[in-house]
Amino acid sequence: MSSFKTVEWVNNKVVMIDQRKLPNVEIYNEYTSHLEVAEAIKSMVIRGAPAIGIAAAMGVAVGSLEYKGSEKEEMFKFLDSVCETLSSTRPTAVNLFWAIQRMKDVINANREKSIDTIKDILVKESNEILREDIQTCKKIGDNGSILINKDSSILTHCNAGGLATGGYGTALGVIRNSFEKGKNIRVISSETRPFLQGARLTAWELKKDGIPVTLITDSMVGYLMGKGNISAVVVGADRIAANGDVANKIGTYSIAVLARHHNIPFYVAAPVSTIDFNCSSGEHIPIEERDASEVTHIGNKLIAADVDVMNPAFDITPNGLVKSIITEKGILKPPYSESIAKLR
Repeated sequence: MSSFKTVEWVNNKVVMIDQRKLPNVEIYNEYTSHLEVAEAIKSMVIRGAPAIGIAAAMGVAVGSLEYKGSEKEEMFKFLDSVCETLSSTRPTAVNLFWAIQRMKDVINANREKSIDTIKDILVKESNEILREDIQTCKKIGDNGSILINKDSSILTHCNAGGLATGGYGTALGVIRNSFEKGKNIRVISSETRPFLQGARLTAWELKKDGIPVTLITDSMVGYLMGKGNISAVVVGADRIAANGDVANKIGTYSIAVLARHHNIPFYVAAPVSTIDFNCSSGEHIPIEERDASEVTHIGNKLIAADVDVMNPAFDITPNGLVKSIITEKGILKPPYSESIAKLR
C-alpha cells in the first residue's frame, strides 16, 4: 500500500489529498456536501479514473446526509439531483458513471427502508467501493507483474498509482507488485504536460515509497527508446472501449506509436470497471477539453504568448498498439472484442 491516503470517509466527511498542491505540500481537504465533492473532482483535487469513481460514490453518500427532511420521495428526488451533479463533473472517465450507477442501484434496491437506514447503506456502499478498489488493484498488480522481467526499465505516463485509485494503483500497481517481489526495476516517468501528473505525482509517489524513478520530459521518450533504455511501457486508462481502444491521458497515443516502432511491449492496466461495454470503439469516447490556462500557465506563472490554445485532456490509443490489457480478472489478449466480451 501507499504511505498516503488518496480518498477516505472520516466522521461523515469525504477526505481527499489535494493533488494540486503536490509535491510541494501534503494537504488533506474535508468535504461535507456533494457540491464540494463535485467541485473537487472538476478542479482536479482528485483525479484518476478509479479514484474519481470512489469520490463520486462518497459524494452520493455525503449528499444523502445533507437531506434533513422526512419524506422519502423528496429524498429520492434530491439524490437524483446529487447524482446528476456528480455525473457532470468529468466526461471521459467511465468509472465515474459506473460508481454513480452502482449507488443508484443501491438506492433503488432499498427504497422501502427507512431514510436513516438508506443513508447508512449508502455510506457503507461507498466504503465498500473503496475497499474493493484496493483489492482489485492488488490483483491487477499481481497479474501484471508476470509480464515484467527482472532488470527492467519501465516507462509510465501520467499517474496511475495510489493517487489515481484507492491507494495501490493500476499501472503503478503492476510496478509496485514487481518491486515487492524483488525484481530489479526502475521507472521512467514522463512529465505529462500540461498538468504535469508525471512530474508532480508519479515521481513523488514512487520516491515516497522507495521505488527508483527517473523523470523525463514527454519529448524524450523516442530518444530513450532508440537508445534501448526502455524495456516496457505500462499505463492506466480512463475508459476502454469494447474493442480494446484505450482513452488515457493526452500523449499516450504518441508513446504507443513509438513503442510499436521500437518493438517495445505496450501494456494497459485497468480494472474491469474501466471497460465501457456499451462503447463499440474509441471514436465514441468523449474527450474532455480543459481550460486553456493549464497550457499557458505552470502554477500561476504565465509561460505562453496570447494565442489560441488547444487542451484535450485525453487521446485514444487504437487497440492494435496494445500488447495486453491487465485486469483483476486476468490478462486480456487480442482480439480484444472477443477477450473483453468474455468479461461481461
